[in-house]
Amino acid sequence: MGITVLIVGSGGREHALAWKIAQSPGIAKIFCAPGNAGIAEIAECVAINPADISALKSFAIKNRVDLTVVGPELPLTLGIVDVFEQEGIRIFGPSQKAARLEGSKIFAKEIMQKHGIPTADFKVFSDAEAAKKYVQHINTPVVIKADGLAAGKGVFPSLTVAESLAAIDRIMNRREFGEAGAKIVVEEFLPGEETSFICFTDGKTIIPMPSSQDHKRVFDGDKGPNTGGMGAYSPAPVITAAIEEKIMRDVMRPIIQALHAGGIRYKGVIYAGLMIEDGNPRVLEFNVRFGDPETQPLLVRLKTDLVDIMQAVIDERLSEIAVTWDPRPAVCVVMASEGYPDTYEKGHPIDGLQDAARVPDTVVFHAGTALCNGQVVNDGGRVLGVTAWGNSITDAVKSAYLAIDKIHWQGVQFRRDIAGRAIQRA
Repeated sequence: MGITVLIVGSGGREHALAWKIAQSPGIAKIFCAPGNAGIAEIAECVAINPADISALKSFAIKNRVDLTVVGPELPLTLGIVDVFEQEGIRIFGPSQKAARLEGSKIFAKEIMQKHGIPTADFKVFSDAEAAKKYVQHINTPVVIKADGLAAGKGVFPSLTVAESLAAIDRIMNRREFGEAGAKIVVEEFLPGEETSFICFTDGKTIIPMPSSQDHKRVFDGDKGPNTGGMGAYSPAPVITAAIEEKIMRDVMRPIIQALHAGGIRYKGVIYAGLMIEDGNPRVLEFNVRFGDPETQPLLVRLKTDLVDIMQAVIDERLSEIAVTWDPRPAVCVVMASEGYPDTYEKGHPIDGLQDAARVPDTVVFHAGTALCNGQVVNDGGRVLGVTAWGNSITDAVKSAYLAIDKIHWQGVQFRRDIAGRAIQRA
């Protein structure tokens, strides 16, 4: 008998996970809660909210799910891993206590400060007026961050005092992110180049994935507001072998050890958002799950069976697994709805998906899509993640945009400069 898998989530990351898991020879059935129009082609989508832990547990028990894979951060911070483990259900991801590393930026900053993990200097505020007085007093570029989860949109790099004051108002007074903005972190603005560094870990062994780089801003040239990510590529040339060793020595091993010292065994995927300056990494944030859209180019490069890796992490035997990667670079370009990351219209028919699927070495991962009367329509901010690979980053980018130019819907927007830094370095 094969393995029955439940994937929790509905984005491009979850489509990439479903796509990769479906390639495992031992898979009998894949469910996805709630999934999307693309995931529905390879898995049975079930209408359960990822935050409804009780309903997910009941579904897993009823359908005899052998492995649950959690995509987004919210169910992890709500304790889905703890609940499933109590029922004896195998699940890939960190515990609720470990997930605080992403669920609270204050918790993450304080543990880094305590254990000497390189990061920006910071101050914590629970009062908006006190925060405003502070940024006016120091009069230097800062980054304003909501403490809690804000879907990647609660971080405001502020070069001027006016921008800082506006960010504090949005987070603390207008409560655009709800209770996630009850407290904020004001930290120094770090110069350098941002990159993503993601690892598998079972709490003892830590295996790094290839480096990757996300594009947070919505418009070309890194202009406009921050988003959940408008594209990513792997590898990121800014991370040399020497810098990777520094990251493992100064960041990844110490954070796992620091959590362990506090009685927390971290199992799953751990993601460090880093700023690299003069060859030295400093941590911007930690995430406790696969990145989105970094997962898309990473998983098309992964050669080892992903299910084998996940099972080894759960069983704390990751040291037995040899994880190998396709040396060819890959890129993911996000196609979004007009107006994202703010308000946008849904329900516009998407044309050209079959034509795009014919482009060699390319796969179109769905994020915010739905089926309406048999037609795929946009149903979210980030709609598609067109992912391609090639012998060079230039080849991968050409294939991705060749596929993108075949896809159309009313109000589509995307960046034309994804992986531009890597191409310049090539």
